[in-house]
Amino acid sequence: MRTYEQKRATDALKRVEQIDKLENSEKKKNYRAYVDRLGPTIVVNGLGQALASELAADDPLHKKLYKNLKGWLCRDNGVYPKDKDLLCAIMEHDESKYLRAQAEALAWLEWHKKFCRAKFPKGEDD
Repeated sequence: MRTYEQKRATDALKRVEQIDKLENSEKKKNYRAYVDRLGPTIVVNGLGQALASELAADDPLHKKLYKNLKGWLCRDNGVYPKDKDLLCAIMEHDESKYLRAQAEALAWLEWHKKFCRAKFPKGEDD
């Protein structure tokens, strides 16, 4: 039986591998940079604002990052298992669930960031 941390890491890796198959080197650099910045943005601005910014960005890879994180938080046994829209779920549920979702998002992002750094090229600004 796998631990919860192993499940989190497996999901984060699976989503990096999907990007690795579909995107070119330049887009992988950009995605890696977006992943590197999302954790600090969540800490400074909160999960809801950080995710709203991902959805509002022009680059479709921002939306892909949102979708990847939503996949983890809204899965069957996730923080918001019955919700299809992560931002709506954040607004509709109580603060304790929000704080749990934020902590879970940051923990998932740690794995996702490590796998992005291992697989994707570094940008000039990194």
